[in-house]
Amino acid sequence: MMKKVFDYIQRNHMLQAGDTVAAGISGGADSVCLLFILLKMREQTPFRLAAVHVNHGLREEAAQDAAFTEELCRRWNCDFYCIETDVERYAAENRVSTEEAGRTLRYLAFEQVLEEMGAPDGKIAVAHNQNDNAETVLFHLMRGTGLTGLAGISPVRDRVIRPLLSVSRPEIERFLAEKHISYCIDRTNNEDTYTRNKIRHHILPYAEAEICGQAVSHIYDTSVMIREADAFLRKNAEEALARCASEDGREIVFEVDAFLQEDTFLQKQMLLLAIGRLAGSRKDIKAAHVRILHELFTREGNGRISLPYCITAYREYGKVRLHSGGKEERREAETVLEERELTVPGKTRWTEDISVLCRLFPYEKSENIPQKTYTKWFDYDKIVKSLVLRTRRQGDYIQIRPDGGRKSLKSYLIDEKIPRAERDRTLLLADGGHIVWVVGGRISERYKINVQTKTVLEIQVIGGTSDGGES
Repeated sequence: MMKKVFDYIQRNHMLQAGDTVAAGISGGADSVCLLFILLKMREQTPFRLAAVHVNHGLREEAAQDAAFTEELCRRWNCDFYCIETDVERYAAENRVSTEEAGRTLRYLAFEQVLEEMGAPDGKIAVAHNQNDNAETVLFHLMRGTGLTGLAGISPVRDRVIRPLLSVSRPEIERFLAEKHISYCIDRTNNEDTYTRNKIRHHILPYAEAEICGQAVSHIYDTSVMIREADAFLRKNAEEALARCASEDGREIVFEVDAFLQEDTFLQKQMLLLAIGRLAGSRKDIKAAHVRILHELFTREGNGRISLPYCITAYREYGKVRLHSGGKEERREAETVLEERELTVPGKTRWTEDISVLCRLFPYEKSENIPQKTYTKWFDYDKIVKSLVLRTRRQGDYIQIRPDGGRKSLKSYLIDEKIPRAERDRTLLLADGGHIVWVVGGRISERYKINVQTKTVLEIQVIGGTSDGGES
């Protein structure tokens, strides 16, 4: 196994002579194996190595594990650092899970040690193996992910290296048994508190016992291929992004015509790249966000949507602008979910399930005005600006009396006893800040049909894929 790991380290250019490495050593089987391998590797390729043990103080055995690891490093002649952290306090202050807090604090500890060693840009070695990779792939797959998530754990990410990623947990345990090397057993690994432990204890063992004994290694091989495909697609997406868009600080501007000439899959990869660049992260960016953003390019008319990380996308004059906003735009994004210019006459899609049909026709005084909840007539000549479908904004109002008396939209929704949670999702038809129609509710007095009306704008909101009927 040692030769297999050495070859993997060299193939992925993990270590060079003169490097400084901080290795995360918990005292468990994987990390003890990592330390042994690195010490053997150091005999061939000279580099500085320190073992970093992070004590989160969450388990009764934590002090024993720290003492075990320190004694092991003394016997193996390796520098030892023990960093104590308060995971529960960090999790509470930063509103994250204990698991995420522990991970963050571990990497901060590694960086602290490298600073003390005078090598702030040194490398960090961690003991992930093939089983960890399989758990990660399945976790991402079940939660929903793209190619990057299915690529699993990378052997090298920035300055983090994972020398044991090519071997499985059983291989590691057999290796340690052959070498008569002892290690600590973390009893929390036997609990099902975390989702990953459930995958580790139930799903993977069942897959190996009942489906394929090589399931873990097969998942690893597949994740490697996906990682290579993902890198290839990312390179092509970056080249396509350079062809189709320009970047200026907090804004990326796409030329719609150039964008639509690219393959559809590549288009979506470009959008992911663009969001990631403006946000500084792709965490919490879901397929639904990319799909809605993609629709800005493929539908007629102008529009606007709000995305995570205070990113707003506008379509206007043949361009789509992705803009990363500040605090003011963050407040607006909390209420403005989306905006779409109404196609008159024609069909405008609001969501996959809701569309709006518009038609124009001369008004005949003898015609009866429909009294349907989701079909309304409006005096077309009274419309000042382009009509848009959107959710509410600060300053919206609706005219409630023929003499011009108005009410704020907020007051109207409260009076109508619309639940607070639903107010931000209520679909509106707006002419600037004047609400023409609270869809499903009343229309503004200003736009109602009267004896002077010449042209009628009929607007019908429909659900599903049908072209008629009430929503």
